[in-house]
Amino acid sequence: MSSFSTQPVKRNSLIWLYRAYVLAFLVFLTAPLAAASIFAFNDSLFPALPWQGFTWNWFFNDSEPQLGMFHDRRLLRGLYYSFIIAVIVSILCVFIGTCNAFLFERGHFRGKNFFYVLMILPLVIPGVILGISILVLASTLANGLEDSYGIDLDFLRPGIVLVILGQISFTTTITTLVISARLKKFDLAMEEAALNLGASWQRVLFTITLPFLQPAMIASAIVAFLVSFENFNTTLFLVGSEAPLTITMYDRMAKVGSTPVLNAVSFLLIIGSGLLALLSIVVQRSKS
Repeated sequence: MSSFSTQPVKRNSLIWLYRAYVLAFLVFLTAPLAAASIFAFNDSLFPALPWQGFTWNWFFNDSEPQLGMFHDRRLLRGLYYSFIIAVIVSILCVFIGTCNAFLFERGHFRGKNFFYVLMILPLVIPGVILGISILVLASTLANGLEDSYGIDLDFLRPGIVLVILGQISFTTTITTLVISARLKKFDLAMEEAALNLGASWQRVLFTITLPFLQPAMIASAIVAFLVSFENFNTTLFLVGSEAPLTITMYDRMAKVGSTPVLNAVSFLLIIGSGLLALLSIVVQRSKS
């Protein structure tokens, strides 16, 4: 009897232990984000306690010393560059990822598994190593062509184009995996039926296959946008004078130190990223 009576006690203890672990894990994840968000509204020149009162100055004030982010030209310029880069990266990555999905899911060729591993490899390579490697390769090509043939390929120098190419190198892997997972669920009988009824391959692709892949394409575009917008490690080595927001914030932090205006930027990024992530989930569920 005693052994049976102790089983519910042990089970309840494990349940409470599991709940405590989940709660501690959630607190560990959300506490830094919550702290950054709260100090964005602190009426103080430093993002630290004690609390000096609630203010919107770090968002909308137009004068020093509490210059708001919407009046900080450098931060706004970084936000603009980040948005442009993220949009271009997401569009290109969805296109390349869709092509890769068809290649690896429908194609049959020698060395397929080897090339698939190569496609996955950028996800496990540290961003710092990836950024340095791309910079060395691009600089070597640019210098070699200029020295040997007098050809100046400016896009191979640090700048927006090189940042886009560097981010595409690993973000494409993410879009490929997302779209491939959706393509695996596609029923080939639908394509075969359309072809038997006289439809061309192009018509089948644009009226049946791609509409089926649309939720995954939209979701992967959102993920690619977020990954590009918030990337730092790889971008740091490829950036030129047109610094995106993450590099601008890092430079501000290194030269001036942490100020609540950076918390204000972080707060908006947290809200924006969360909304886009929710949109990605809704899109996939509504059309799955």
